[in-house]
Amino acid sequence: MDFSFTPEQIAFREQVLKFAEKELAPLAGPSDRSGEWSWDAWRKLADFGILGLHFPEQYGGAAADVVTTCMAGEALGEGGADAGLMLAYGAHSFLCGDTILKHGTDGQKQKFLPGLATGRLVGAMGLTEPGAGSDAASIRTRAVRDGEHWVLNGTKTFITNGPIADVVVVYAVTNPDHGAMGISGFIVEKGTPGFSAGTPFHKICVRASQTSELVFEDARVPAANLLGQEGYGFVMALGTVEWDRSALLAPGVGGARRALRECTRYSTERSQFGRPINRFQAIGHKLADIRIYVEAARLLVYRVAWKKDQGQPLNHMEAAIAKLYIGEQGVLSASDAVQIFGGYGLMEEYPVSRFFRECKLATIGGGTSEIQKMIISKTLFANEG
Repeated sequence: MDFSFTPEQIAFREQVLKFAEKELAPLAGPSDRSGEWSWDAWRKLADFGILGLHFPEQYGGAAADVVTTCMAGEALGEGGADAGLMLAYGAHSFLCGDTILKHGTDGQKQKFLPGLATGRLVGAMGLTEPGAGSDAASIRTRAVRDGEHWVLNGTKTFITNGPIADVVVVYAVTNPDHGAMGISGFIVEKGTPGFSAGTPFHKICVRASQTSELVFEDARVPAANLLGQEGYGFVMALGTVEWDRSALLAPGVGGARRALRECTRYSTERSQFGRPINRFQAIGHKLADIRIYVEAARLLVYRVAWKKDQGQPLNHMEAAIAKLYIGEQGVLSASDAVQIFGGYGLMEEYPVSRFFRECKLATIGGGTSEIQKMIISKTLFANEG
């Protein structure tokens, strides 16, 4: 693996960082406190070219590789972009857009990708259900063929971008006798009769991200909107893991870099007992721990990204380790950041308080920490056998 970035990648990262600091950071605090979606921030992301960054040029993208895409995400997080906005971007561009890019027909790509790349359309993915979270293969939403349509019935929950989505990649059971291989993917458009989004949930973190249920009541989806092959949906959903363990985690790693910078500055300026608090070993060790976390997290993210660029198959243990470490250690690092700031760390005016709340999501969303440990342990025993 080449651990160096090209001059072009470094220059692009700097551009994204400056863009985030100037255009997105000022909107982050107000969006988080109000819990309101910022169309202004979304349009800025779109105009800068972030939403379609890795899409081919023919669909309005920049054809960026995965490493470059991760660098952009990291720079956005470091620049102070709201984590809710970053979550929305991930669900839109990777969980929805990339799935259509990889598995859609030419007609589907031409119809949806240009709008997704420019932000004119908002994308989402509908997989999780009230009774099927980590056990995604147990989803119960059904799709039954009826002539030139598929009729969908069921409920999805915790769907990022649910209330604002124009295009949703939805997974439903088409053959209950085939288990996971009886699940298929569909492109469901806003306005489809029988399809509706619930009221946005109120969350303790990523508040600006609009999250809701999706309800299907005899929703008639054109047969032409079947995504990929029938029965291939679960495989398609698993394919999003590569993005979840790289580009979707990158903004959080950038956020940790920003927190480290804030903690370093504050500990230099804040004095107690006649000296800056960074002169106390207890504070110095916390700063060192956060620095170690940032370095290790970056290496884990870019290893997954680099392997994806090289066309190498995803190593499930490596991906699980990345997800687990970044999530669990991120929570500890965020706690240290708040501790360094003391009472000020509990104030919403200080970015570390938001970083503290946002970090918890990575231990749950996209596969809980417990599931990652299960994958790691099973892989260990499989290798020994």
